Amino acid sequence: MELSIQKYTMKKIYLDKTKVTTCTSVFASGYEVVWAGAVITSMPVKYKGKEYQRYADTYDIHFIFDDEIPILDFYTIPLVDIFAVDSYWGYIGTVGEPFYLEGKAPVCYIDHDKNCFLLADNSKDFLSNVEIWKEQMKQCTSIEVFASKEEAKGKYKFLDWGERENL
Repeated sequence: MELSIQKYTMKKIYLDKTKVTTCTSVFASGYEVVWAGAVITSMPVKYKGKEYQRYADTYDIHFIFDDEIPILDFYTIPLVDIFAVDSYWGYIGTVGEPFYLEGKAPVCYIDHDKNCFLLADNSKDFLSNVEIWKEQMKQCTSIEVFASKEEAKGKYKFLDWGERENL
């Protein structure tokens, strides 16, 4: 008798992180929950200083502070947590989870035309190679950029918090 093992694939359900700010994890039996949306992580203005200005002047990495938060005109799947911009209206962020200096999430770049590129495997790698970050861009097809959440909902099933008990 031969043993047959079938690969179990969970259904994916998408959770809009742009409206959920206090929840850090979700468990839905039988589903893989994927955070979705483009959000911004900004820093308090009191942390602005010479070091952050050096990143802007030398590497064209402008960390986002509370007094200059850009308005995003796109929605991503999975989540992209934007922490910096460049002088070409591009966005730098982590994929799938919030930005942390020691975070393990990949770092990506979304250009003005909404093309997506992978920059580094994690924040530490990105920050240790800032002098060549533009040369290290690799086309990234695993992040989808939509004009809005409504457009993304046309392709993916989102978890509606009001219906969460019906899964």
